[in-house]
Amino acid sequence: MRIACFKMNTVPKLAAGLALTISLSHASAQTNTIPNRLIDYPGFLATAGEVGRLRAERRVTEEQFINMSSEPGTVVFDARSDDKYQRMHIKGAKHLDFTEITADNLAKVIPSKSARVLIYCNNNFLNEPAAFATKAPAASLNIHTFNTLVNYGYTNVYELGPLVDVRKSRIEFDGTLLRAK
Repeated sequence: MRIACFKMNTVPKLAAGLALTISLSHASAQTNTIPNRLIDYPGFLATAGEVGRLRAERRVTEEQFINMSSEPGTVVFDARSDDKYQRMHIKGAKHLDFTEITADNLAKVIPSKSARVLIYCNNNFLNEPAAFATKAPAASLNIHTFNTLVNYGYTNVYELGPLVDVRKSRIEFDGTLLRAK
């Protein structure tokens, strides 16, 4: 008798749960049909998978980054906020705030889509939180910047891989925080 009561109590709960799931699925399907030709999430997901494989091959050490950055035609690119860039950045880095990235703006900063582009972000550096504020790992700007550059047709993108202490790094920095010291 106890088992029968348990089953009777469970059936309405399962039915309610199923109804909620169907309702949420229906709402989600309606949301997904809202047209906007300028937003392509499925395309983003497909490209992200392809870019992820490329990115895995193109993450470089601090030493490789330093050596590559000194070669002619290489662009060191910083997509952090204007404020963070002004405070401290890799010396000689070209800057464009991520929110300002468009094809035209990128072309002004990185004219050749075949140029070697080295990227870095807040999550590459320790011990200067005013300039390099740590982001959630899955939201690291490097991930978005790499994907974005490839989506805009840049074919030679590399990423600084390690977490580097700005106090011990051989990378040269510039910015208002350094000039104030």
